[in-house]
Amino acid sequence: MTKFNRVTLIVLDGAGIGAMPDAPEWGDAGSDTFGHILESRAVRLPNLQRYGLGNVRPLANVQPVVHPEGSFGKCALRSNGKDTTTGHWEMAGIILKEAFPTYPDGFPKSILDRFVSEAGVPGILGNIPASGTEIIKQLGDEHVKTGKPIVYTSADSVFQIAAHEEVVPLDRLYEICEIARRILDGEHKVGRIIARPFLGRTGSFYRTENRHDYTVPPPRRNLLPALKDEDLDVVCIGKIASIYDSLGVTQDLVAKNNQQSIDQTIFALAQKTRGLIFSNLVDFDMLYGHRRDTEGYARALEHFDSALPAIEAAMRDDDLMIITADHGNDPTFPGSDHTREYAPLLVYGRSAKPGVNLGTRDSLADVGQTIAENFGLKLVAGESFLAEISRESSAPAKNRA
Repeated sequence: MTKFNRVTLIVLDGAGIGAMPDAPEWGDAGSDTFGHILESRAVRLPNLQRYGLGNVRPLANVQPVVHPEGSFGKCALRSNGKDTTTGHWEMAGIILKEAFPTYPDGFPKSILDRFVSEAGVPGILGNIPASGTEIIKQLGDEHVKTGKPIVYTSADSVFQIAAHEEVVPLDRLYEICEIARRILDGEHKVGRIIARPFLGRTGSFYRTENRHDYTVPPPRRNLLPALKDEDLDVVCIGKIASIYDSLGVTQDLVAKNNQQSIDQTIFALAQKTRGLIFSNLVDFDMLYGHRRDTEGYARALEHFDSALPAIEAAMRDDDLMIITADHGNDPTFPGSDHTREYAPLLVYGRSAKPGVNLGTRDSLADVGQTIAENFGLKLVAGESFLAEISRESSAPAKNRA
């Protein structure tokens, strides 16, 4: 069976490929991130197309190809959730049966009182579910006058703290986020505390790229520490390290937008490493999905597609690349929240068997299990597709229609 020296796992944050059967239970019936974006205009994705994107399912303007250069399929989410932490953890072999708590009516007074006391802030503003860009428009002036941080949430399990960088310096904002993380690790185990710094003046407040996530620590039995324990490299790019609370991470490369993540992925591929390069492209979700910017999302997909030849050129003959997503975030769908969708699955490598229909996988954990098997390891969840993409294997692809 073919074994690969390195696996590059690229997560297109929020790029779902159609509603899962249980989407109605989440209020997401009819959501389809990739499908609706590709219907919006002629989106040019020639490289994703040659990997087999159009072979996954019918998609407007991206036709299937007779001989795809990659293998293709889609992954269900078995975990109870549709957020960043849930999706990424499932890729690493952690399936959450119980969702992280959400706060559609805001956080309890007991939590906020403790936060104000322990963080030493003059109070808080907000405490409602809101769009991050909208809430700084609404409360930015009052925050600047009072110094009170803006606390808000969403449909996800998040405690977000927005503050103007000239009112609350970044170091101080990160400090109070760490305090919130400590408070929300008990009965109210919120998935992520997120620092949301902004700048600007009345009528023109804007969020900066100095966001930082503080995730609840994952169970240790997952892909990243399993690889590290075998002295393999685990190079994380963008917000990946924070999603796993740095557990199992051997190198954390800073990237605050899609282009920086692409650049750091190419940089990582140029290094002499063996193991995993794990990259997240955050703009799809943060800038375009949540803000319901269909055209911006389409341009971002074209931008990523245009970067794929450079990523390929940086790969060695024994490297493998897997492209997937963590959840959906359909910009044409009502509201500003994630959507419960399948994740696309595209696999490419010069030593990998091309054109394999990997079908509908039972779980995103199949990605992690494949990577684990490649390095002689086994996770507690997921079914590997390594044999199916191995040139030396005669194992037929399983029927996963």
